[in-house]
Amino acid sequence: MKKFVVAALGGVVAGTLVATQVAGPLLADEAKSNSSVYEQLDLFGDVFERIRSQYVEEVDSTKLIEAAINGMLTSLDPHSSYLPPKDFDDMQVQTRGEFGGLGIEVTQEDGFVKVVSPIDGTPADEAGIESGDFITHVNGESVLGLTLDDAVEMMRGPVGSEIVITVVRKGVDEPFDVTITRDTIKLTAVRSRVEGSTVVLRVTTFNDQTYANLEEEWNKSVEELGGIENVTGVVLDLRNNPGGLLPQAIKVSDAFLDAGEIVSTRGRNPQDSDRYNATKGDLTGGLPMVVLINGGSASASEIVAGALKDHRRAIVVGTRSFGKGSVQTVMPLKGEGAMRLTTARYYTPSGRSIQALGVAPDIVVEQPPRPPVTEETEDQPASAAARTRSEADLRGALDNDSMTEDERKQAEEELAKAEAAAKLREEDYQLAYAVDILKGLSALDPEHK
Repeated sequence: MKKFVVAALGGVVAGTLVATQVAGPLLADEAKSNSSVYEQLDLFGDVFERIRSQYVEEVDSTKLIEAAINGMLTSLDPHSSYLPPKDFDDMQVQTRGEFGGLGIEVTQEDGFVKVVSPIDGTPADEAGIESGDFITHVNGESVLGLTLDDAVEMMRGPVGSEIVITVVRKGVDEPFDVTITRDTIKLTAVRSRVEGSTVVLRVTTFNDQTYANLEEEWNKSVEELGGIENVTGVVLDLRNNPGGLLPQAIKVSDAFLDAGEIVSTRGRNPQDSDRYNATKGDLTGGLPMVVLINGGSASASEIVAGALKDHRRAIVVGTRSFGKGSVQTVMPLKGEGAMRLTTARYYTPSGRSIQALGVAPDIVVEQPPRPPVTEETEDQPASAAARTRSEADLRGALDNDSMTEDERKQAEEELAKAEAAAKLREEDYQLAYAVDILKGLSALDPEHK
């Protein structure tokens, strides 16, 4: 079935003697193990039949078996599960980039649903849901004790309908309710913007559109700046990117690397291990790079950040990533369902597993919480540059008659850039920090001025 996704004769005599002495106990142990498995399967069949015949209400045998399969898989780790036909269809739609829902990637921790990351521009993002939030209730009903799939099912519903989720957030004393209107989630895998002479590539997910979107957005931004000679650096923003398809993470990493290992996956059996290497060619021509990560950067995002960090291709800035270092293989099953099974761990080029550890940034930069908007703060100037008084503000100050018109225009442009930088620091401190790093590197490197 298709999977989505690693001497001399004396020696002969001695080997014969050992085999003669050990084969008996080994065969006995194997037979005992098989007998134990068959006994457990008989026990399962006995329980199944008793439920069918004696449970207080009639049960659907198919649902009962699916629940048993799912229980077996979810007991392994938080990422293995059974996908009934509808969920399998939904998963395939999501990898194509459009689906209905709230727009959050979740996992399970301590029995509750934990938000890995909200997706940019979705109802959850606009409602203020943050990475690390715990969802304890859905429409007043507790999710404690439910499987992750059951909890997710509670959050599904028709597009346009409202849902109330109860959130527990670190640093907030009491749980609070958030009302969200479900909508169709259209994922734009990559968005770009220009900050001065820096190109910012915001990668929100790794679906089958990601690399194509990345290349398209890069070319668009280069054209906006009038050619690659006018670009001084690149910020790859992977914050709150929950991951996705491994092949796309490899392609995105390869886009910025000329050679070397990108990632390796190691399964239970050595023959299932794989190693992925970069091919020649750097999309940016080797321009300085900063990668932004945070606690919502998981899985495929961590592959990219780890590869670029280990090869010293980019400076990684932000906070420690989520730490999901395992690979899931989706295997179609009979009856149009599938199972998602953890089949390997992945390792960065330096040979480190990031499972439960995450990728540590080169420079730790926290994102300050945004202050609440009040009537007092609304009337304040937008930036520090605008609040600063200078000689020119004094009544009767002398004019600078030594400046030409071109020099005056240049001074005004520099002031506008300073004010834009100050505004960016207020809107997104981590991104502003990344852009400042690239400005510093550009000042030190004449080739990239």
